[in-house]
This record gives sequence, structure tokens and C-alpha cells, in this order.
Amino acid sequence: MTIEPTAARDLAAKGGKPQRLAPNYWPFVMPALVVIGAVIVFPWVFTLWMSVNSWTLGQEQTFAGLDNYIRLAGDMRFWESMWHTLVYTALSVIAPLILGTLAALIFDGEFPLRGFLRGVFVMPMMATPVAIALVWTMMFHPQLGVLNYLLSLVGIGAQEWIYNQSTVIPALVLVETWQWTPLIMLIVLGGLAAVPREPYESAEIDGANAWQKFRYLTLPMIAPFLMIGVIIRSIDAVKSFDIIYAMTQGGPGTASETINIYLYNTAFSYYDIGYGSAMAVVFFFVIIALSFVLMMVRARTNWSDMEDR
Repeated sequence: MTIEPTAARDLAAKGGKPQRLAPNYWPFVMPALVVIGAVIVFPWVFTLWMSVNSWTLGQEQTFAGLDNYIRLAGDMRFWESMWHTLVYTALSVIAPLILGTLAALIFDGEFPLRGFLRGVFVMPMMATPVAIALVWTMMFHPQLGVLNYLLSLVGIGAQEWIYNQSTVIPALVLVETWQWTPLIMLIVLGGLAAVPREPYESAEIDGANAWQKFRYLTLPMIAPFLMIGVIIRSIDAVKSFDIIYAMTQGGPGTASETINIYLYNTAFSYYDIGYGSAMAVVFFFVIIALSFVLMMVRARTNWSDMEDR
């Protein structure tokens, strides 16, 4: 590194040493910023702009201000789809959480072929959603489906499953539970592997039964892992689209029409792009609110509690 004589004299007078210039990292950062701007920032800015415009595909675009949002406030179908989304999300979180925890407790024990059965149990989460939807649609068929045949063997009448407004959401939740219970099981198994065994030995000496050990020892110590499962399942269930659309398209009627299905139909079936964009913006803030609640609950679940017990 060469230094001009004047600069060298100044450094020598100050008793300092020649300083190397700090490396410039911008050439490495700019590609990532461009990708983020193109993939995330621009689509959302464009969606916000479209939400304040009235634009039906094939017609002229006009500025509408807040008209689309005012229209949403009085759209009962929108509020109905929002309710369906919340119900579907809640059931799709609670059912896998309970069954996944139970499966983890079973597979945490020692028994023959445990490793093989674990592998079989996690297979549903590896399948593609559309393939799962097609298989379960055939199984749900009122006349030809295998589920009604199995129910008839135990004296239960045929069910209409996804073809009845009162049972369509529970039937869809059944599919969601079948696919994602293994994920909760794997998360909880990781938590059980980190649980110390000494408290259980002390509890057995004190005469605690199996339920008491689970209630007062296991459950508090795996609570952080359960919370991770809740967050992952909530994020996945609230944006669920593929299974619902492939199985029911929001039907019968609008009984299983979640906000994602209604948004898709509005924008790409009815070609009301402006109104669909307003719906997407509102749903985005609903997801932000849900995420904030989950993070608040997660903050109350302290990992250090495991070390204190």
C-alpha cells in the first residue's frame, strides 16, 4: 500500500499508522436487497395501490380511495369467510397438538419396531397436498368411500363428510390433522429427549402416578416445544388453500370458504382485482395481529423454566 509523502508526514506527526480503508460490502448486499425488493416489497406496494383502485379485469382502472375497504365492512360473505378461517385454524392447531403429544409420549417409550413405526407415522407429512386431497375426496364419497364402509361395520350410518355444510369443516380438519400430527410428534419428541429423568425418579419415590407425572413434570417442561408447534401450525393453517380448494372449492355453497378461497375467487374468478387486493391487505393485518398474540404467548413460555425444574 503506497501513501503520498504529505499524508505519510501527517500520520508520522500524529504518531499514527497508515489506516487501511474499510471493506465495501455493498456489492455483496445489493443482490439480496434487489431480490427482497422485487419479491416482497414491490408486490405489497402494488397490492396496496390496487386496493385503493376500482379495477375489474378488462375494464378501465379508476381511483376509488377507501371504497373497497368500506365495501368490505358490509360484505357478510367476507366476514363469514373470516369466521371459517378462524374456526378452521383453531381446530387444525388443537387436534394435531393433542394427538401429536399423545403419539410422542407413546413413541418415547421402548417397544419393538419403534424406529420403523416412527418412520411409518411421519409418512403423511411427506405427501403433496393435492395428492392427499384427491385420495381423501375418494374416501369421503358418501356411497363409494371407504370411510362410510368402515363406519357401517360398527353400526354407524353413512356420513356426508365434505358434502354437508355442517360437517365439511370438521372433515377438512380431519385431513389436516392426519397430515400434520406427525410434525407435532417430532417436535414434542425433541422436547422429551431434553427432559431430565431425575424429577421422575423423585416423583416415583413420592408415589406419583402416571397422570401426576405428566401434569406436573412432563407438560411444564415440554411447554416451550408445544408453543413452537402451535406457532408453526397456526401459520400453516391460517394460509391453507390447496387442500380446501382441491377438495371443496369452498363448498358446499360457501360452508368451507375461507378468506383465502374467497380472495382467490374474487380476484381470479370474478376478476375484481381491486376488491381482492383490499381483501388481501385486511387479511395481512389479521395475520400480523395473530402473530403478535402468538409472540406474546411465546414470550411467557420461558425456556429457562426447564432448567429450574
